[in-house]
Amino acid sequence: MGNPVEGIGTVGVVGAGQMGNGIAHVFAVAGYDVVMSDLEQDRVDAALAAIEGNLQRQVNRDLLGAEDSVAALGRIRGTTDMADFGDCDLVIEAAAEIEDLKKTIFRKLVEVVPERAILASNTSSISITRLATVTDRPERFMGIHFMNPVPVMKLVELIRGIATDEATFDTMRAVVASLGKEAASAEDFPAFIVNRVLVPMINEAVYTLYEGVGTVQSIDTAMKLGTNHPMGPLELADFIGLDTCLAIMNVLHDGLADTKYRPCPLLVKYVEAGWLGRKTGRGFYDYRGDAPVPTR
Repeated sequence: MGNPVEGIGTVGVVGAGQMGNGIAHVFAVAGYDVVMSDLEQDRVDAALAAIEGNLQRQVNRDLLGAEDSVAALGRIRGTTDMADFGDCDLVIEAAAEIEDLKKTIFRKLVEVVPERAILASNTSSISITRLATVTDRPERFMGIHFMNPVPVMKLVELIRGIATDEATFDTMRAVVASLGKEAASAEDFPAFIVNRVLVPMINEAVYTLYEGVGTVQSIDTAMKLGTNHPMGPLELADFIGLDTCLAIMNVLHDGLADTKYRPCPLLVKYVEAGWLGRKTGRGFYDYRGDAPVPTR
């Protein structure tokens, strides 16, 4: 188990999806008490079950002791009531990549969290400075962007808004270290570092498919074997979620006003069809059978 940072004992996580439950998982393993919320109890229950399964996987791979796994699960409390964040020292929002939704969450949070609490967003692309403006503590507001899957990936991007103070940044850097992860500091520009580079590459791969340069299979095979990527860009897009990829491209296009960030019409079409990747069973691959099958 890790050593929690002094002054950060209880951590709140808003959103119990793939990112939210992963964040809750790593904080609990590191010794923090965690309150994880979502709008519906069934989502909270599903997240707790996912965390239990992921902890067991770590035990099976000798990455975590069985007793430590039980202790970590015992530190996580699920809720549908935001008032349960009333004793948190840090609250991380991990909702969908929709700016108005995130702002609504932060407006509600400032009504219930203590004055001492740091507020943070796991946004992968949206301005930290803008999100901070709806709170009563822009100096104690930051971006803390975890990579997916959270328990496995070592990197965390730390993003300061224009008003974030040094003490908040230092605390959050110590928090990341306490999780056994590596922090990379990014400036508050659209999509920060990882997604500023990664998602346009995915978008270009979709253009390559759209223009008939290659098939789904040939594009992914070429990038895996030709550049040594563990996943092809279209397979990776399905893993991230095509709706999230499109949202990030729109943030880049709107925020930087450069045509090189124009979302590929084919990406838009897949999202309109509800083919969002693994989470819906279809994206650039169809996942409904025994093995993924390219959809184009």
